[in-house]
Amino acid sequence: MIASVAQRRGVRQFVKFGIVGASGFVVNFVVFTLLQRVVPNHAQPLQYNVIYTVAFLAGGVSNYYLNRIWTFRSTSHAVREGAQFLTVSAIALIVGLIVSAFVSRWLGHGHRTWFVATVAGIFVNFFLNKYWTFRHID
Repeated sequence: MIASVAQRRGVRQFVKFGIVGASGFVVNFVVFTLLQRVVPNHAQPLQYNVIYTVAFLAGGVSNYYLNRIWTFRSTSHAVREGAQFLTVSAIALIVGLIVSAFVSRWLGHGHRTWFVATVAGIFVNFFLNKYWTFRHID
């Protein structure tokens, strides 16, 4: 049964998407951590939001490239797909910032809040990218 589930294209894509997401998660985390060390007053909401956004976008660029060539194996119009992927990322970013604003009351503006906000967009990211950005992939 497990083998038959693993052979399903959508399941394989979700697993690959998760692996790519994990690598983007690492890129995001490293950039976030480095920026926290160099940006003064990074605990202030505006600076935190800028740091979060830059780190999120760095992970997103990495994710787009790897999802395009490995997860969905797309050969379609890269600029169009990139714009769609960026739109999905912007939606996930907004969700992340809303979640950050909500949970930072209890967790502060650090790595725990970053983690919760980043995890919040995983399923939205996958399904919007699978059924909109890369919908033409059979």
